[in-house]
Amino acid sequence: MAKVLLLTNTHGASAEVLPALGLLQHTVRILPAEASVLVDAPEVDVLLIDARRELPAAKALTKLITTTGIGCPIIAITTEGGLSAFNADWGINDVMLDTAGPAEVDARIRIVLGKQAASDLHNDPHSGEIRSGDVSIDESTYTARLKGEVLDLTFKEFELLKYLAQHPGRVFSPAIYSLKAHTTSPSKPSTLVSINNNG
Repeated sequence: MAKVLLLTNTHGASAEVLPALGLLQHTVRILPAEASVLVDAPEVDVLLIDARRELPAAKALTKLITTTGIGCPIIAITTEGGLSAFNADWGINDVMLDTAGPAEVDARIRIVLGKQAASDLHNDPHSGEIRSGDVSIDESTYTARLKGEVLDLTFKEFELLKYLAQHPGRVFSPAIYSLKAHTTSPSKPSTLVSINNNG
């Protein structure tokens, strides 16, 4: 279920702009199609722009939003006659007809959200990193650092540290440590890790 912001100058429900949207489980908020509303815009997953009428104004709004960087995908809603006006200059992620059915609307929302997530992951230099306190673990390079210094760990030590960092503050029994320490990997021989129970 996505949080959707619909920008439209139509005074009514979202069903007036995109009837299928009312049949889906997405949370929809409607605001006027003006740049000023984005100053205090709510946090949303996807932005829908009503471009059924006043195409030049809708295009100016999408370009402004793209320039200022709202940080979420933009989908324009238009009529079949309005499709010919759309091109890359609009700065949108997708366009859909106002007559689109619920399955198509839902699919388009899921696709732009998936593309946005993939793009965010690709553009984030720390996307493969797990952080816990002063420890940072990079799964893609099998590197663990403590206060920026690289730790010289075996594969099993790395995996155990990663597991602990993924569960900060959690207390584990010696049996769990033993299980994690004795799990073999296909490329490394099994080693014995001693865990002392001092309490």
